[in-house]
Amino acid sequence: MSRGGKKITKALPQPDPIYGNRQLTKLVNRIMIGGKKSIAQKHVYSALKLASEKTKKEPVAVFEESIAQITPKMEVRSRRVGGASYQVPMPVRGTRGFSLAIRWLVTEAKKRSNKEYHTFGEKLAAEMMDAMKNEGGAIQKKLTMHKQAEANKAFSHFKW
Repeated sequence: MSRGGKKITKALPQPDPIYGNRQLTKLVNRIMIGGKKSIAQKHVYSALKLASEKTKKEPVAVFEESIAQITPKMEVRSRRVGGASYQVPMPVRGTRGFSLAIRWLVTEAKKRSNKEYHTFGEKLAAEMMDAMKNEGGAIQKKLTMHKQAEANKAFSHFKW
């Protein structure tokens, strides 16, 4: 039981030093390994520079457009009803959708082969550009999630 009824405020990350964007900071933090933030920033900024040169758009616009393409609208969540578990389709909240998009972008960039790309920045830029074209691994994960939600539409009356 909660006491006092105080509202919990979510801690916001500091905006990144170059573009002043909090979402870019979240991407940097997701990429960071072992607390080495400066290396993660180098990867992100090189990826944004490469992607903006190829698409001839602003770097932050490239990032935001790719994240908007990756962000899922629906997901399935387990709901237990009468001893059976059902996969109930539900809309994705904004913060969860953004964090899923960031997670998928980074994991799919890491999966790319080392033969084609030499640095992680190149892999990340390629994944962002593929996302803008509605291609790539991150988009496939989003489509899989949407297909699963569509297939379980019959259980949507179990929403809580």
